[in-house]
Amino acid sequence: MDLQLQGKIIIVSGGARGIGEGISNVLAAEGAVPVIIGRSEEHNLALVKTLQQQGLQADQVVAELSEPAECENAINKVIAKYGRIDGLVNNAGENDSISLEKGNYELFMKSLHKNVVHYYLLAHHALPYLIKSKGSIVNISSKTAETGQGGTSAYAAANGGRNALTREWAVELLKYGIRVNSVIVAECYTPLYEKWIRTLPNSDEKLKSIQDTIPLGKRFTTKEEIANAVVFLLSEKSSHTTGQLMHVDGGYVHLDRSL
Repeated sequence: MDLQLQGKIIIVSGGARGIGEGISNVLAAEGAVPVIIGRSEEHNLALVKTLQQQGLQADQVVAELSEPAECENAINKVIAKYGRIDGLVNNAGENDSISLEKGNYELFMKSLHKNVVHYYLLAHHALPYLIKSKGSIVNISSKTAETGQGGTSAYAAANGGRNALTREWAVELLKYGIRVNSVIVAECYTPLYEKWIRTLPNSDEKLKSIQDTIPLGKRFTTKEEIANAVVFLLSEKSSHTTGQLMHVDGGYVHLDRSL
């Protein structure tokens, strides 16, 4: 299917690794120009090089998105080079296990800046250009906002915020024809997921037990499956879809996990 994204400038925060890498790959394959915004120039450039070696387009901007000023600077750099923005994927973040019992104010606020404040700031600074292009926004979110996980209050709160912002922006931006949707991730095996699972005792057994609770196929969602949904939502093929929280999770959240 031609998603009509040829030459479109799409920002992907955290677009060099994990789910973000999957999104950048699919965008590039569709002929778009994913512009990765992330803190690691090494990781950013490695993916850009890989895509360019395949004859695809990609670019990158280095930014520490937990710093508000760097969010604005990143958008300014994209505009200085390309003059437009056709889409925004808010993806960067990390389940950093800031709990109610063992966390504190400083850690909680730091986590919110790491996981949801930059969603607002990137969208805010990109908005004038998205209005011109009638672009789309896709926010990546997590099942933790709906199911809870335990020991991760800040990340759960951030994802609740991501979901609420998706619905709020969809309403606010109707007048501009800008669509805003969210893709909700449950169990997707990424480098960060592996880092977390290896902190647990009997990690291999725990990994297997999680896999066995995923109704569809008893397997993890792949980053490509997440990416396919994201890129569809960015495209005009989803032209009458806005304000939706799309679960790409093998039925994890809504189906009985005893199935």
